[in-house]
Amino acid sequence: MRAPVTGKLTIGQEWIIDASGCEASALKDVRVLAGLFEELVVTLALSVVGSPQWHVFPEPGGITGLALLSESHLAIHTFPEHGYAALSIYSCRTREALDFAALLKAHLKAQSVTVRTLAREAVQ
Repeated sequence: MRAPVTGKLTIGQEWIIDASGCEASALKDVRVLAGLFEELVVTLALSVVGSPQWHVFPEPGGITGLALLSESHLAIHTFPEHGYAALSIYSCRTREALDFAALLKAHLKAQSVTVRTLAREAVQ
């Protein structure tokens, strides 16, 4: 028999970030994306397990990057042919949100940034 549901337990948060109007050359440069990852890791006090992994697609494709975190993950998928980047950051501990728009403008020259915050919750 299951215990009665008593409420929700917050298990962290996920930021789902869409960046448009990005500079195509930045979206194809692992060094630029690695710099973005490094700033996110330091600023959010995340702990990378191992090294970030990068897959570079043949032209005109972009890059997929993933960092395994002790808190969960940091991932990016870039589409230089569309000037677009999709970023996902999940942390099992809640953190203060960053100015993601300023960060993506600095690294990717993004013209438009949309951030959705998803509270991860377990029903108890």
